[in-house]
Amino acid sequence: MILIGELSLWVAVVMAAWTATVSFAGGKLRRADLIASGERGLYASFALVLLASIGLWTALLSHDFSLEYVASNTSRNMPAIYVFAAFWGGQAGSMLFWALILSLYGTLAVLSSRNRSRDLMPWVTGTIGVVLLFFLLTTCLGANPYTRLPFVPIDGRGLNPQLQNPGMAIHPPNLYLGYVATTIPFAFAIGSLVTRRLDNEWLGAVRRWALVSWFFLTVGITLGMWWAYVELGWGGYWAWDPVENASFLPWLTGTAFLHSIMIQEKRGMLKKWNVILVVATFLLAILGTFITRSGIISSVHAFAQSPVGTWFAGFLIAAIAVTAFLVTTRLRDLEAPVTLESVVSREAAFLYNNLVLCGIAFSVLWGTLFPIISEWVRGTKITVGPPFFNAVNIPLGLLLLGLTGVGPLIAWRRASSANLKRQFAAPSIAGLATGALLLAAGMRDAYALISYTLAGFVLGTIVQEFYKGTAARRTIHGESIPVALVRLVARNRRRYGGYIVHLGVVVLFSAFAGLAFKQELDVTLRPGESYTARDPFGHDWRFVSQGISRFEASNRDVVAIGLDVFRDGRRVGVMTSEQRQYRDSRGNPTFNPSTEVGIHGTLKEDTYIVLAGVTGDETAELRINFNPLVWWVWYGGAIMAIGGLIVMWPAAERRRPASG
Repeated sequence: MILIGELSLWVAVVMAAWTATVSFAGGKLRRADLIASGERGLYASFALVLLASIGLWTALLSHDFSLEYVASNTSRNMPAIYVFAAFWGGQAGSMLFWALILSLYGTLAVLSSRNRSRDLMPWVTGTIGVVLLFFLLTTCLGANPYTRLPFVPIDGRGLNPQLQNPGMAIHPPNLYLGYVATTIPFAFAIGSLVTRRLDNEWLGAVRRWALVSWFFLTVGITLGMWWAYVELGWGGYWAWDPVENASFLPWLTGTAFLHSIMIQEKRGMLKKWNVILVVATFLLAILGTFITRSGIISSVHAFAQSPVGTWFAGFLIAAIAVTAFLVTTRLRDLEAPVTLESVVSREAAFLYNNLVLCGIAFSVLWGTLFPIISEWVRGTKITVGPPFFNAVNIPLGLLLLGLTGVGPLIAWRRASSANLKRQFAAPSIAGLATGALLLAAGMRDAYALISYTLAGFVLGTIVQEFYKGTAARRTIHGESIPVALVRLVARNRRRYGGYIVHLGVVVLFSAFAGLAFKQELDVTLRPGESYTARDPFGHDWRFVSQGISRFEASNRDVVAIGLDVFRDGRRVGVMTSEQRQYRDSRGNPTFNPSTEVGIHGTLKEDTYIVLAGVTGDETAELRINFNPLVWWVWYGGAIMAIGGLIVMWPAAERRRPASG
């Protein structure tokens, strides 16, 4: 199976080249036989890449250490789940995984468009073929997972300990599913630009795939934050790391597109915005992959320096040049038939929303690329840290939060003063009351107060919208509240699913504001000693050291501390934190020591303990953090994902009664 997989990978390169060539030729010559051949070539490419993937999985699970990839990323004593996940845990395997997802997505996109958008499809199929060809060539020539070693080692090196975590078994696949899905809207945009079919025909398919990308990026980013929080031991979940930023950038522009597409569907406006946002989202996904794989930026998430980075840089430059040419030569075709009638309208609110999202994206992009630019210009790499990102993006984020509540309240085209008073009264009262209560309770942090006030306003907007819709259904249909609410969402999935996404945004911002009250303590404890502290909510904590223990696990040596923990005099239990040294099956150490944190979580806060070191007299060096509202980060991400699923879920076709 391994030999079949290796051969299939090379044949897939030929098939992807065939797909691109005959699809473009079929579109240019308007020959249905060539167009059909290109589509069949894409199906065959998927089958071949699937065989190549099965071959690599077979090598991983059978511990075939003759392959460099298997020897570098697995070992005999690694748990099976991480052996399976090693497929995407290394450079070469993740490239093949990307090609597998892209060929699958391309196949589904072509199959789902068999009866529509036929003028666009040869160009869509050809564009997908070009992108797939690039990834397959890069895999075969730059990072081939089937490269063999000159000798067969007894055991492999194993997967990086920081990746041996449940979150890393599911976080990268979700990000890849989100990244790769940006290719399909991009392909439709290229097809529309080439054929000059820039009306609303292409938006239906593009919207579905943009939602797929947004959903998986949302899930992937949330899981990545959770992994960073529980695994890296620094007490936070977002550090503005370059690779974190790389996943955030296409999410921002994808979110902007999903808002502005509604304006084009409703009013025929923002055509230029939509094409540019679709193209930018794809290019940012490629840029993020370049940052991750080139080694030009240091990150705990990134792969080592590799020639693959040069391939991606060349592809990115070529993609920018082609799309820039197509967009600039089609500007007249992208002119909107109508203009903005009022700055106080729903169209204007969505436009402001897009401007803020793109402003955040630009600041994140600039801060991420500045070390590279500074090194090129001055010869020294100047790193941009969290203070820059926070200083720029916290105000922009708060503005975005406020706009989240404004948009649904304003009428289309032009809002009247009576409409504004009626719509804004209850949400504004809710927001101001929230801020006033927190101020009276003693909260003094300005950003936190603004954040919670705006969160109250947006929550008021969401509740008002659901209340009005549910009340209308009860009046018209006489339904109970639960039935009316469920049917309201089911019959208006785009609108009310979007409101659920906004609810997730409110929860996330409320959780982020809790970071303003985070406490971090450095503590040293000998066996039997205790330490007392007061958390941000006024609870008194006592930590009693039970001493240091050392033991061996299946594939690691462990140094651990146990702490007997009391809150307000009541025993919480024993919390542990570990330092781990992973070893191969022969007992040799692999990788640097890693840390396993101890976390006691509640809805209000997490108590977060890290064993930083142990001195010769068995004194433990600890870092104890009180992190408010962390659980709400995960809840917020989950609510956003659920809202996205509701928006994505296909509506059932309503049957018309038979006439006669």
